[in-house]
Amino acid sequence: MLKKLVLEFPEELSDEDLHDKEVITKGREGVIMTLLHKGKISQGKAVEMLNIDRYKLFDLMAKYNIATADFSANELERQRQDAHK
Repeated sequence: MLKKLVLEFPEELSDEDLHDKEVITKGREGVIMTLLHKGKISQGKAVEMLNIDRYKLFDLMAKYNIATADFSANELERQRQDAHK
């Protein structure tokens, strides 16, 4: 079952403005990218939800300043040590 997010906007905005395809797409993109950044969804889920490929997702992640790989300090140290072997 799908869930809905309801947003409120000032009355001055017309229904046409709020139903504009670009506005809806960018709003959905922003929510999904924020969920990805917070670790609430995976990259695979973001790809699925946005109906895009991984390459496009990586472009969006760069746009939203989201790291494509998020390693803990311990993991980074382990990789650094492995690289010097």
